[in-house]
Amino acid sequence: MLDSQEQEELTTVRVQDPRVQNEGSWNSYVDYKIFLHTNSKAFTAKTSCVRRRYREFVWLKKRLQKNAGLVPVPELPGKSTFFAGSTDEFIEKRRQGLQQFLEKVLQNVVLLSDSQLHLFLQSQLSIPEIEACVQGRGPLSVTDAILRYAMSNCGWVQEEDSHSALLVRGDFSSSSDGGSHLGQGSLEPVPHWSDVSLEDSQLDSPDSEEEHLTAGLLPIDPEASPEPVKEQ
Repeated sequence: MLDSQEQEELTTVRVQDPRVQNEGSWNSYVDYKIFLHTNSKAFTAKTSCVRRRYREFVWLKKRLQKNAGLVPVPELPGKSTFFAGSTDEFIEKRRQGLQQFLEKVLQNVVLLSDSQLHLFLQSQLSIPEIEACVQGRGPLSVTDAILRYAMSNCGWVQEEDSHSALLVRGDFSSSSDGGSHLGQGSLEPVPHWSDVSLEDSQLDSPDSEEEHLTAGLLPIDPEASPEPVKEQ
């Protein structure tokens, strides 16, 4: 009987909706929405939605490689020196490359076991906050940080149109129009991280590539990400 068979674990990840943040400012940059839906037991929240910028992906790749040892980590897009095309074309190619990167990462059981990956995908913690959480220097454990984010209704990025939805427990309910909607949930406040030493001066300043990108220039070679906090 099919009902008695173990349910196949599936994970869908989408990188979409690139947006220019702080447009017109000296520190403008592009970030991307990462939507994840899964029935895998490897994930704490079954549905999540966060926004991340390119240099955060660069940080993630370096951390995954450090912890994975000899296990190869997929490459990120944007290694060419120049790109012949418009800014919109560049952003779209990068979006596609970032999605392919995450899809390959999630297919690797070694990389999937890294708690930093889960916080990257299922919480909106900054890079220093992720490092502090993994090292036990934050107010919450990795699991609690993810659950608190999901239950705070911050897990679904608010859209400006009438098609907005809220992430709660990761449970979908079918609507009469054939779509899927998320129910209402608790509005618990996200805890403060004021007790964490962030030391994020490099992360607060825009990397040169993103700054040129939003100004209409297209050098692609990414700036090296800041040195991560040493693990204890």
